[in-house]
Amino acid sequence: MLASDLQEHQQHGCTPDENCTATPEGKNVIAPNGNQYINMTPGLVQVAFEGLISPDEKQTMLPGQPKPLETKLYMRRFAVLIVFSLYSLVNAFQWIQYSIITNIFMDYYSVTSDKIDCLSVVYMIVYVLLIFPATWLLDKKGLKITALLGAGLNCTGAWVKCASVRPDLFGVTIFAQTICSVAQVFILGLPSRIASVWFGPKEVSTACATAVLGNELGIAIGFLLPPVLIPNNKNNLIESKISIMFYGTAAVSTLLLVLTVIVFKEKPPLPPSQAQAVLPESSPEDDSYKQSIINLFKNFPFLLLLVSYGILTGSFYSVSTLLNQMIIEHYKDEEVNAGRIGLTLVVAGIVGSIICGLWLDYTKTYKQTTLIVYILSFIGMIIFTFTLNLGNLNIVFFTAGILGFFMTGYLPVGFEFGVEITYPVPEGTSSGLLNASAQVFGIIFIFIQGKLTTDYNPCAGNIFLCACIFVGVILTALIKSELKRHNVNMGITNKAVQAVPVESPSEPPTNGILLKSALKVSLETSI
Repeated sequence: MLASDLQEHQQHGCTPDENCTATPEGKNVIAPNGNQYINMTPGLVQVAFEGLISPDEKQTMLPGQPKPLETKLYMRRFAVLIVFSLYSLVNAFQWIQYSIITNIFMDYYSVTSDKIDCLSVVYMIVYVLLIFPATWLLDKKGLKITALLGAGLNCTGAWVKCASVRPDLFGVTIFAQTICSVAQVFILGLPSRIASVWFGPKEVSTACATAVLGNELGIAIGFLLPPVLIPNNKNNLIESKISIMFYGTAAVSTLLLVLTVIVFKEKPPLPPSQAQAVLPESSPEDDSYKQSIINLFKNFPFLLLLVSYGILTGSFYSVSTLLNQMIIEHYKDEEVNAGRIGLTLVVAGIVGSIICGLWLDYTKTYKQTTLIVYILSFIGMIIFTFTLNLGNLNIVFFTAGILGFFMTGYLPVGFEFGVEITYPVPEGTSSGLLNASAQVFGIIFIFIQGKLTTDYNPCAGNIFLCACIFVGVILTALIKSELKRHNVNMGITNKAVQAVPVESPSEPPTNGILLKSALKVSLETSI
């Protein structure tokens, strides 16, 4: 061995026969135990990467630098959010545009009320049937492909509706509504995914609430416009006004499809948060889509949220679908006011969504906020139930606003809470299951509440919903909160590197320091 090599071995505490690799000053040295040493004057810094950092974490670290990866926010995120919110708005509008003027479409197509209710229920049935293929597609093919499918099918369904404007073409109407309902499958699960992929940790909940807001605003417009555009009078103008509504919707859907093609990107060049940065580029085999589903169903807190979210959101779907029938029962020929009451319910919910999103970004109190909003929704439903038949529409407007503020405001809260307790499972998967639960409960509630409303009165149907929501309050209170995504972000931000003394008999003594990464990411999703 050369004299210079021997000198290097002695400098690093190695004997001549040890397989210690010498490198120039300032470069890494590999010791026999696998640790890396960095030549630094006056001493050595021992960087214990091999034993302290998990393989998943290594993928996110720059070589030899135990510090957070670079993150950046891009202005394009706002364009993506706005375009998505707008085509989600149109899809939601197409869902409720029949139900809010049920009596008018019953007369036009000469069908019973349950057939018109089916135009709402088909959205829920199709979602339940296609949720797993849709979330698989989002997980494997990504955000852009899923967004294009949603916008494209929404546009197609809107144009098919234009061909259904004839009293004997109710079957074409059902077919067109089915296409729109397939589009919904590729829309409802995206808010939390868009928020996580494009927005930073201090704005992610607000972004999710804004994305959900688009859908809520579409429902609000669906409550408002159809009664105004298509008044309840017996003349031939009804057909032309239905055509105006359908062609206008198709034109807007086409424009939004073009904007989706232009604006949507799969993800930004750099991640917006450390929680996104630590996720691998491609899912390993044990974190595949199938495994993600299995992990979610092993996650007991998520199962509680799955049922409680489904109960409250399903109740909202049922109230929205049957609102026209409830109002007409007590207030004859008030179709326009029924639409305005629905508008009040949803607009109040939009305000609630924004406030809840801002509150979550500021406090990160997901469990407490979810429970409080749920309890207030229960109280709002009781007030709405027992004031509906007082004969005063002003009271109904007020109580609908209270109900909507909390019931609709809960939607983004539930989404974000689900993402937190299931991280790093893809956001689209957890959100998709939450939406599927809402659709299942929505179907059940619409048929049960509709039957109670028809056979007895609207109060009986609303009392049934109150009882179900009370069960949801209990389930929400039982959820154990572990904010996994938030903990990852805070762990990296607050203590990226921790220095402690090193003194181990199995390793050569040094006057250096051991650098320990504070990044500890568990791929476990069950608690």
